[in-house]
Amino acid sequence: MWTWLTQTAQTATWRTLARIALKGGALFIAANLLFALFDPLPLIGQLSLYNSLVRGRARLPYGENPAQSYNLSLANIEALFAAHALHGAPKAPDEYRVLLIGDSAVWGVLLAPDETLSGYLNAFRLILPDGRRVRAFNLGYPVQSAAKDLLLLDHAARYQPDLIIWLLTPESLALDVQMATQLVRENPERVRALIARHALRSLRADDPRFAAPDLLGRTIIGRRRQLADWLRLQAYALPWHISGVDQQYPRFYEPRMEDFPDDMPQTWHGKPPPTLAAEDLALELLDAGAQIAQAAGAALLVINEPVFISAGRNSGMRYNFFYPRWALDQARARLREASDGAAWAYRDLWNAIPAQHFTDSAVHLTPQGSRQLAELVARAIIELSGEANAQAAQPCAFQNLCYNARQIAGVWRSW
Repeated sequence: MWTWLTQTAQTATWRTLARIALKGGALFIAANLLFALFDPLPLIGQLSLYNSLVRGRARLPYGENPAQSYNLSLANIEALFAAHALHGAPKAPDEYRVLLIGDSAVWGVLLAPDETLSGYLNAFRLILPDGRRVRAFNLGYPVQSAAKDLLLLDHAARYQPDLIIWLLTPESLALDVQMATQLVRENPERVRALIARHALRSLRADDPRFAAPDLLGRTIIGRRRQLADWLRLQAYALPWHISGVDQQYPRFYEPRMEDFPDDMPQTWHGKPPPTLAAEDLALELLDAGAQIAQAAGAALLVINEPVFISAGRNSGMRYNFFYPRWALDQARARLREASDGAAWAYRDLWNAIPAQHFTDSAVHLTPQGSRQLAELVARAIIELSGEANAQAAQPCAFQNLCYNARQIAGVWRSW
């Protein structure tokens, strides 16, 4: 029965081999051209073992040491969301859905999933007086860039949110950081669409980094890194599901900087003291976020998130590594002015968490600090729900959340 195989081998000639090579090469070229023509990468990204074979992740995939954390960073937004628990969570009739957008502090560096802002909010088991249960989803993603946040917010709006909470510091609004993330650089078509739709001036559509990939860049060869990342994310599905590990937790880490050298520049992203203008911040991205939220039938709450305030050497000049004092003071004033009469609600919690509750960065919190922030955010959710009062579903383990709405609003306004 194997005669055909042995005969083929015996009668093979260089002409036969050349014909096979030419046909294989032609099929390879055709496959690459078809891939470039139809660009199936977004469709491929929607194919996921998460929310099917294994549960969805509590936070968007991100990792710098994939083999140790069963996690990795990738730029395929469809794949990011397809791996997230939000993608596999049909909205219940009694659900008040809250989406949390922001940087690594929201994502939860050095925090277990149940120690993040979303983890604590869900542990509070808040129920609004109309019977809706508050359910929060962590869509934070490391790197401070409002353009990155807007990109994720735009995609997340399809998941029927009731409230989108965008936590940031002015560092995310600096004009020169908007391209500082792989997510923005490798999604030029999406970024250009946002620029056109919202007439964004702080993001330039003619920036060469926003250029669409050429023909080769759209082929299988050009997209091989993105395809490999998608495949690796699926390969980590089962190890992550079994272990629950999605980041490394070092036994020791270098704490946030508290003492600052005498010669540390007092400029902020190239801007000298003492004045920061509104044009020096990408505030229009917040307007775009509000428009996207409104189109999705959701409210938008912008929170200037807590930062570490140093008491060390030269702390009279700087609050922390990110901010000279003049820069943060001016940026907070510009944020407050932009929020007056805006289509979003605004809360300034920049100094709400004591210094001892920050870890390796001026924005990363300890579990205790994260819980304190969650309590403040819970009060804001209750206040923005427009209800007369609210209570926890079970006997309340967090007694400072067991106030009626007037007491909660009073405590909130004290901040």
